[in-house]
Amino acid sequence: MTKPVVAGVDGSPSSLDAVEVAGHEAAVRGAELRLVHAFGRSSSHLPAGGPPWNPAGAGVRELLDGTLAAAERRARDVAPRVDISRDVTVGEPLMVLEIASRTASLVVVGSRGLGAFSSLLLGSTSGHLAAHGRCPVLVVRGRPNPAGPVLLAVDGSPASEEAVRFAFTEASLRGAGLTALHVCRAGSPDVYDGPADPPFVTYDETHLREHAGRVLDTALTGRQERYPDVPVVRRPVVGRVRHTLIDASADAQLLVVGARGRGGFTGLLLGSVSQAALHHAQCPVAVVRHLGEGPSAAGGGEGDHP
Repeated sequence: MTKPVVAGVDGSPSSLDAVEVAGHEAAVRGAELRLVHAFGRSSSHLPAGGPPWNPAGAGVRELLDGTLAAAERRARDVAPRVDISRDVTVGEPLMVLEIASRTASLVVVGSRGLGAFSSLLLGSTSGHLAAHGRCPVLVVRGRPNPAGPVLLAVDGSPASEEAVRFAFTEASLRGAGLTALHVCRAGSPDVYDGPADPPFVTYDETHLREHAGRVLDTALTGRQERYPDVPVVRRPVVGRVRHTLIDASADAQLLVVGARGRGGFTGLLLGSVSQAALHHAQCPVAVVRHLGEGPSAAGGGEGDHP
């Protein structure tokens, strides 16, 4: 039986957009949709009429009849045949979503929210969910109703296999093509990404582009045979990783990244590249963590260069 799709709901416009995306994802998977609202005790966004740890309080009933009912209506507009359940849970939202991810096929959240969800993509919270979630996390952001292929950021690491698999599956479910992008950084002033980059070195751009092509070939080996319905475009690029990724997202309907990488995508979810994708990508971003990683595996940052 397909695991459910979970949507984090707080009533904000961003979370309602996420509910629509989650409804569509549940429909194409033939899965249940779970709408989850969490009350953190430190949150300033609490319902009137009773404390959050009192499920019988009028405020919680009002929430069920209001926020989650509105979310369910949005979901049914795009996925009328999907089974939908509602959960109101006591706890910090990120911890609640982390727990929910253990039995989910996908967690979908908005890029901005109310109350305890307001910092979801700021500071350590996005890294926490990406590092500890037990299923892919899809952050809905960027332009409305994005079209185009699924964009896969290929880093060439063994841990990125789950991201490659997820991207092909999504492209097949969406009836979309897939663009596989690998960026090689060249050590020149024009392509310098930050102080953590290596010192200035003159590189052979043709050699780097050929290397990027080999990385793509290795990562995609066997996938096109398994997904013959997904047309694939390979994009080996020499340039600035963050800028290239963000620019490419303007023509994509979904950007798929792994939680950790190497080479051009090292530290993707914990350093400046991840923040750039989560804050500036022009389409939704799916973060796919390698489940063989322990919590300590996500503790690196800008300096994780091989």
